Amino acid sequence: MKNVFRKDQHVVAFLNSLIIEKGLSKNTIQSYESDIYQLYQWNLSTNKKHIREIKKVDTSQYISYLFNQNLKSSSVNRKISSLKTFFNFLLKKKLIKANPFADQIMPKKPISLPKSISENDVVKLLDSPKVDSLIGLRDRAMLELLYASGVRISELVNLKFSDLDLDRNIIKVFGKGSKERLVPFGEDAAQWISEYIDERKKNKDLASIKYIFLNNRGTKISRQAFWHRLKEYCLEIGLKQDISPHTLRHAFATHLLNRGADLRSVQVLLGHSDLSTTQIYTHIAKQRLSELVKKHHPRG
Repeated sequence: MKNVFRKDQHVVAFLNSLIIEKGLSKNTIQSYESDIYQLYQWNLSTNKKHIREIKKVDTSQYISYLFNQNLKSSSVNRKISSLKTFFNFLLKKKLIKANPFADQIMPKKPISLPKSISENDVVKLLDSPKVDSLIGLRDRAMLELLYASGVRISELVNLKFSDLDLDRNIIKVFGKGSKERLVPFGEDAAQWISEYIDERKKNKDLASIKYIFLNNRGTKISRQAFWHRLKEYCLEIGLKQDISPHTLRHAFATHLLNRGADLRSVQVLLGHSDLSTTQIYTHIAKQRLSELVKKHHPRG
């Protein structure tokens, strides 16, 4: 069946259009092919008809079938999106009269709350590097700046000296889609960055390196390397929670909201283009307030 499917001229034409017109990656195109093939299989076994003959009434049955395979709603949504795109292609080619998935309502995704940690645990983590070495100072400065600014780890490791303004305590970062934004940070982070830079200046071999945070070979530290350093610190202080550099970004947002910051300000600081992305943190704040009431109120 797979060979017959792959020789279907309309499927081949669609996949080629994704390469030529949209320039999608090989992995993305394979995902489209897989999603269409799954429908192809189901349709032949259930309805005994060609995929182009699928009607709107069939789509609900197919989605029920997908959920019966114990797929998450996010996976089902992706498959629906792939199929909408495929049938739109057939529609433009006038091979079908209507897109059967056009009005299909996407299943709601369950709210996935990002992991955060308490303010006390953040303090323990920030205090964990031994600052009697350049590497220890670097780790302390990076942890402090992550928590003080809420930047992504990719934004942090790519910081250059030209992006840093220690007079105004501001960094310039380039986020998703190469969008530039200015992010302020506090005095504690500024102090540790200054101490790290002062210590780094003692090694004249590093003077020409434009990136701020370097590994022990004198090149830009990678996201993976810092993630491993963070894991080591968590083990040292007994933090059993699954902590990543992104956890400090979540903590930055959550702790600001817990202390009364407004949502739009947090949105700007995080570099979110859509406020709905930032709103996930209000769920965390509400959840923590509910837990607080349950724990401490006499009738909680």
